[in-house]
Amino acid sequence: MKTYTDPPGMPADERMTDAEFRVIREHLGLTGDWLAGHLGVSSRTVRHWEQGKYPVPDGVRLELEDLEARTAEFVSGVITQLLDTPDPGVLTYRTDTEYHAAHPEIPFPASWHRAAVARIAQEVPGLAIAYTDQEEPA
Repeated sequence: MKTYTDPPGMPADERMTDAEFRVIREHLGLTGDWLAGHLGVSSRTVRHWEQGKYPVPDGVRLELEDLEARTAEFVSGVITQLLDTPDPGVLTYRTDTEYHAAHPEIPFPASWHRAAVARIAQEVPGLAIAYTDQEEPA
């Protein structure tokens, strides 16, 4: 298990709250178990951060900020590609197995991809969304 510690003298007002931690995790479409594996901590530790039993270490806040930035970059890139498309459509995935078979280079779970697609749909009018085993989006 990885141990996250705060740098000495870290201001308390910069600490991520338990509510912020959970909101960001859910906004990214990540399960507590996936995030625990990614961070190298136990699922119980993630639950304790979300319940406010343990303070969220600064290193974890920085990692979540990195995940947010990587997600925003992905979403922005797809939006840019789709905005000039006459009939924009995107495929998504039901399971992690399907997603990783199609995109082995991406470590995130299928739930992350679906959450990203939801953000894309907010910015791309008329976006058609389908699962990979369905007809191509029109």
